[in-house]
Amino acid sequence: MRGVVLAGGLGTRLHPLTKVTNKHLLPIYDKPMIYYPIEALTNAGIKEIMVVTGGNNAGDFLRLLGNGKDFGLSRIHYAYQEGEGGIAEALGLAESFAEGRPICVVLGDNIIEKNIIRAVDEYRQQGGGARIMLKEVPDPERFGVPVFEGDRVTGIEEKPKSPRSSYAVIGIYMYDSRVFDIIHGLSPSERGELEITDVNNDYIRAGTMQWSVLDGWWTDAGTIESLLKAGNLVAKTGANKRK
Repeated sequence: MRGVVLAGGLGTRLHPLTKVTNKHLLPIYDKPMIYYPIEALTNAGIKEIMVVTGGNNAGDFLRLLGNGKDFGLSRIHYAYQEGEGGIAEALGLAESFAEGRPICVVLGDNIIEKNIIRAVDEYRQQGGGARIMLKEVPDPERFGVPVFEGDRVTGIEEKPKSPRSSYAVIGIYMYDSRVFDIIHGLSPSERGELEITDVNNDYIRAGTMQWSVLDGWWTDAGTIESLLKAGNLVAKTGANKRK
């Protein structure tokens, strides 16, 4: 399995902090934000990673991360997303890197307390298809929300006004190579982007989607409030020291 960290976008919700840098280079407590998704992947035994970035500061990632040896990576690649075409478009840039192998995708502003080792092992045993990670949250209407029938996810609703469950689909996904065929067939949403929810719903319709619940806390860091929250959580729990 190979890993993909999606670290593009303009970070407009974090202005003025992101007027001179990519948001994924901002600090979360004592480390740059981008370190946390990379560590989530390496902790799960993934040693080949691609970082997809964009904007005017892409070169800063190379200067910061180098060849990945500081993380114990055997290989780190970089890709550049022009504009803001959505998460699924950014993921599509990793097709040649994946070389037909399964991938674990982590959004670059997702910060977790513990690890994804169990979920990655479950996906490897699954033998194909896709797996999403869920977390129970007090405000699911802010996220993609899974719809359940028993213990089966039958759909994902994007930011529903009346959520049908209290779970959010967090920014950690596992896919087989069919994900790129799905992305090639997508049409832009109303906001002009290729949506990762559409990718996940395609797997659900095919009956090849499974799910895991994340242990420990989770937050994104895409707003001023959540950036502060993430730093405070890491400082309080020592998640930055996890192995």
